[in-house]
Amino acid sequence: MFNLEKFDIKLETEFIGRNFIYFEKIDSTNKFLLNEKNIDDFGAVVLAEEQTAGHGRMGRTWISRPERNLTFSVLLNRELEKFKLSHLNLTAALSVGMALENLYQLSINLKWPNDVLIGKKKIAGILIETTIQGEKIERAVVGIGVNVNQEFFHGEFEIEPTSVRKEIGSEVSRERLLAEILNIFEENIFMLEKYPSKILEMWKARCKMLGAKVKVDDGKNVKVGKFIDIDDEGFLILLRGEKEEKIAFGDVTLREHSE
Repeated sequence: MFNLEKFDIKLETEFIGRNFIYFEKIDSTNKFLLNEKNIDDFGAVVLAEEQTAGHGRMGRTWISRPERNLTFSVLLNRELEKFKLSHLNLTAALSVGMALENLYQLSINLKWPNDVLIGKKKIAGILIETTIQGEKIERAVVGIGVNVNQEFFHGEFEIEPTSVRKEIGSEVSRERLLAEILNIFEENIFMLEKYPSKILEMWKARCKMLGAKVKVDDGKNVKVGKFIDIDDEGFLILLRGEKEEKIAFGDVTLREHSE
C-alpha cells in the first residue's frame, strides 16, 4: 500500500503533486485526468496501483504488478503555449532518469523520444496525451510508468524490461522515488520555460544512442542512418548518406547488423 505520509514528507514542490489522487484500481490515470474537467489544479497527480487499460505509445499495453511499481499521471493545464509537446516528453524522461541517478546512482540511458533505459533494458516510459479546444491545447497529461520493485516480467517485449530492485538488488521506497521524480520534474518544467536549450543538452548528455547507427520505425516506414543530434524542436536528426532528415515520431533501435 502506498504510504501518503511518507510521500508527503519528501515532496518539496510548489505545485506538482499538491493535489494528489490515489486509486487502487482504475482504467487509466491518463484518461482520468483528460476527462475529469472538475480537476483543474496545475500539477495534479493521479497514482494507481493497477490500471486495467494502461498503455504506452502506439497503443502498446503497459502491464504493471499492483503495489510494486509506479504508474501515475501529471496534469499540465496552464500556459501550454510556452511549451512544445516534444520538449515535455524529453523533460519527463530526463526527470525520471535524474531521480534514478540521484537516489540509486544508476547509469541511465535515455532513448528518444520517451524511454528510460538501464543499459539496453527499459525501466520507465512516458506517454503524453492532450485535449484540444479549437487549435489550442487545453490540457496535457504526462503519463509515467516506472518499474520499481517488480522482480519478474512475463510475456514478450519490444525492449527487455528491468526494475530498480533488479538493478540494485534490494527493495526501494516507492514514496521516496515518486517524490524525487516530481521534485525534479517541477524544477525542470520551470527550467524548460526559460532555458529549453539547457534541458535538451541535459537530455543529450544521457542518450547513449547519439552518434550510433540506428533504425527508425514509424509504423509505416523504416529508415536507417546515423543518429547525429536532436534539434531545437526535439526532433531526431538522422543522417542518411549525405542527407540530414528530421524525424518527429518513431521507435529507435540500434542497428547492430546488416539488413
